[in-house]
Amino acid sequence: MFKFFTTKAWYPWSIAGSFIILISTWYQVQLDVKINEWFGSFYDTLQKALTTPNSVTETELIAYLFSFAKIAGLWIMIAIATGFFTSHWVFRWRTSMANYYHEQWSKARLTEGASQRVQEDTLKFARIMEGLGVGLLDSIMTLIAFLPILWGLSKQITMLPWIGEVEHALVWVAIISALGGTILLASVGIKLPGIEYDIQKEEAAYRKELVLGEEDPIRAAPATIGQLYSRVRGIHFKSYFHYLYFNAVKWSYFQGMVIVPYLALAPTIVTGAITLGFVQQITRAFGRVESSLQYLVKSWSTIVEFISVWKRLREFEDKLNQGKIIKDHI
Repeated sequence: MFKFFTTKAWYPWSIAGSFIILISTWYQVQLDVKINEWFGSFYDTLQKALTTPNSVTETELIAYLFSFAKIAGLWIMIAIATGFFTSHWVFRWRTSMANYYHEQWSKARLTEGASQRVQEDTLKFARIMEGLGVGLLDSIMTLIAFLPILWGLSKQITMLPWIGEVEHALVWVAIISALGGTILLASVGIKLPGIEYDIQKEEAAYRKELVLGEEDPIRAAPATIGQLYSRVRGIHFKSYFHYLYFNAVKWSYFQGMVIVPYLALAPTIVTGAITLGFVQQITRAFGRVESSLQYLVKSWSTIVEFISVWKRLREFEDKLNQGKIIKDHI
């Protein structure tokens, strides 16, 4: 699965390509930092305009909007270009896997479900890695950029409801809430990777019998196909039940987190010690830090699918390697 990074022929894509994605993602995060600063200045200006008539001219207000459009426009262009390049980069990764399996096909074809591993699982692996990999990189970069910002802004937030005085309060709130959510969701969804693996296993057996039935009228008999489909239905119904309580906990957590920064800011807001622009700036920085720390929580369903695909490909490659060892020994 990872020969993409160890095969010299793929270095221009695996090494150089990774560096390009790293730089472009970092630049996007820096633009997001500028947007966060813009929010602080804009809302302070908006508050001034609303509380003191004619203190801000129409030209000044429109200039703020155009400055945002300039930064956001650049962010959009970089995001589109990065996404395009990343798609090509991930497909090259899939190609390196496919090439290896093609070379081993004389042995690979003897493994049950080999065609699914080579075609479908490599496709899933590439697509999932594109989403998870870019998401992880963006979360790390965002955390590196915004955590110091939130730390600095939190100097003015020293009081928390029911707790009292806490230095850099919002930083600790973000870390504790995200860590707590990650542990909670991981505990609740601990059975999901195994269930997803079983789903793919039963679906593969069902599909194989149907394919064999296309060539051999004896195969895919009603009794056999009915039994296979019954197993497919059973594992799917099992997954629906486990996702029911998992989603209940997940969405309750995410909806509850919406009010957390404002709850933490409540003692400071009621004293009038901060401006509307500061509130917008610090809540947005809080959201970026919290979202980065919640990477595992937000990606858990995708991670479940990835673990399932990885297990199937690992088993497939283990069988190929075992066949190679036996052949070499003989």
